[in-house]
Amino acid sequence: MEKIDVVIVGGGLSGLACAYKLADRGLQVLVLERGDFSGSKNVTGGRLYLEPIKPLIGDMFLDAPFERKIVRERWSLFGEGNSLNIDFTGEKFRKTGHSYSVLRSIFDRWLSEKLMEKGVYVIPKYRVDDLLWEDNRVFGVKSGEEEIPASVVVAADGVLSFIGEKAGLKPKMRPKNYAVGIKEVIELTEEKINDRFNVEKDEGCAHLFIGDVTKGTFGGGFLYTNKETISLGVVVGIKAIMERAATIEAHSLIDAFKERYEIKRLLEGGSVVEYSAHVIPEGGYNNLSRLYANGILVVGDAAGFALNMGVTVRGMEFAIASGIIAAETILDAFEKGDFSANTLSLYEEKLKNSFVLKDMYNCKDMPEFLDNDAFFNFYPKYFPLFVEKVIWFGEGPKEKIGSTLWKELKSSGMLSFKRLKELYNIKNI
Repeated sequence: MEKIDVVIVGGGLSGLACAYKLADRGLQVLVLERGDFSGSKNVTGGRLYLEPIKPLIGDMFLDAPFERKIVRERWSLFGEGNSLNIDFTGEKFRKTGHSYSVLRSIFDRWLSEKLMEKGVYVIPKYRVDDLLWEDNRVFGVKSGEEEIPASVVVAADGVLSFIGEKAGLKPKMRPKNYAVGIKEVIELTEEKINDRFNVEKDEGCAHLFIGDVTKGTFGGGFLYTNKETISLGVVVGIKAIMERAATIEAHSLIDAFKERYEIKRLLEGGSVVEYSAHVIPEGGYNNLSRLYANGILVVGDAAGFALNMGVTVRGMEFAIASGIIAAETILDAFEKGDFSANTLSLYEEKLKNSFVLKDMYNCKDMPEFLDNDAFFNFYPKYFPLFVEKVIWFGEGPKEKIGSTLWKELKSSGMLSFKRLKELYNIKNI
């Protein structure tokens, strides 16, 4: 095959964003997608934070098929038979497009079709088997007997990144750095969603859960409202599953989650229209892939650009930004006529000056901080229990609230050195 300027392996947001930026400059770009169409294999919840990428995207998302503008944030601690919830909203979130829920099977497909209108070939159902090499640099890709030479290859092939591994850029996989996500999309009328989540038309809610949803192991649940569906899922750490004394089947967690009183009432009358499962990166800054080598760049989930911040999970805006910054680097390389690691290293420098690596570095201690069973079993169990004992009125006189709280704090171990140290360490994340 004739040599292509840029071959992008993977038609997710990072690969498509990269192609979009390159297409505006007239380069010959080929996007190879293993799924039936872009977005067909994606399991993201999902939520896109738009503010960080507004300076980068230009007209890329003009008329984009966003689902709902997120105006309500909810967090729940699930105990065994009780729960404690926080519900936040604010004028600032309602007036601006801070973040949106999206359905990636719709969103990615829309963006790929927009790309094809620009003359970019997005080829679905295309499996890349290997890299082509020439003089110790990546020189294209191979599928079966077919070879596609290219000046630059972009690895945008997701969390397991076969291409990044083939290039020797991906770190050794360790269970502690990955989780499995299981998601259902549940059809529900727009009116019921608006009513049950206390939002207006085109407004949405993002809700995260920890505790009994994963039976006290690392992970949690998520719920995002779409126009006429709800994205509901569970994420559980692979290391946590492996280390449990009792066997836990990840797929059974979502069934139990849906049967909780708090969730069952929200889903009543809904029907499942999609089910999917996927591996998710959890390693953070300290487990990032090497980002470049001779003739190749790594973007999005393939690089490990995902961040569990405890109160929210980020990834899509990192994917888009890394794809655009990779494209800017490739354009610089074409101007120089040099596709060596020396030139492509500018990609990492640009990322360091962007929110992508700055935010990931600022939260580099978060994975270790969250690698603590107490955050998934102790706190979700005892905080709802405290509240329950304060508001419960039984036979006999009611003890003073302060006395009840003090007694529970002491008996639960909340005042132990270990618990106080955990809370003190919050300042480091």
